[in-house]
Amino acid sequence: MSDKPERKSAVATRRGDDGTTGLLFGSERVFKDGARTEAYGAVDEAIAALGLARAELGLKAEDGTLPRTLALLPDLILRLQRELFVVGADLATAPESVDRQKPGETRVTAAMVDTVDAVLADTEAAVELPREFVVPGETRLSAALELARTIVRRAERRAISIRRAEPVAGDQVVPYLNRLADLLWILARAAEQGEAREATPSRPQPRHGRPDSAE
Repeated sequence: MSDKPERKSAVATRRGDDGTTGLLFGSERVFKDGARTEAYGAVDEAIAALGLARAELGLKAEDGTLPRTLALLPDLILRLQRELFVVGADLATAPESVDRQKPGETRVTAAMVDTVDAVLADTEAAVELPREFVVPGETRLSAALELARTIVRRAERRAISIRRAEPVAGDQVVPYLNRLADLLWILARAAEQGEAREATPSRPQPRHGRPDSAE
């Protein structure tokens, strides 16, 4: 038997060993695989995926290869990461505890949705949009943004599931996630074009000078 004193982690409370977790606002503990927990868990994943994109931008800034057209992107991504913490807090609030929320801090507001809309419109006006679905992976930065987009879509689906099954605290969560996913898709295209790369179409192009089918 070891005579070393037992060390206790400041992070691991062990309260979740039974498969439950506590909400931000709300007295009852919920299961970790419940719809609400899945929703804000997906938001947490999206924050991490955006961290990959921001880290890639940081590396480019350090070695002097960050295109000027993407110079404002690190600050934008950081702002979106922080806003997603607000989304997660909103999702982690029990309906009966909505009065404890603070708009813009633990509750998504219509103004937050409007701001994403404005950035989306400005960015879309500055990029050339593909005419069909594209395959992610043209650059590491665009791939990280696409990864974040797909996770945001999952968070959106989980949030819709909650809204269909029970009362929800925030009514702007789904609109925010919907707009954010669109913005991330546009930002991925901006990232590709900023590095002078073209998005790869989802299907092979027909050969030039040859019909699709023989007559």
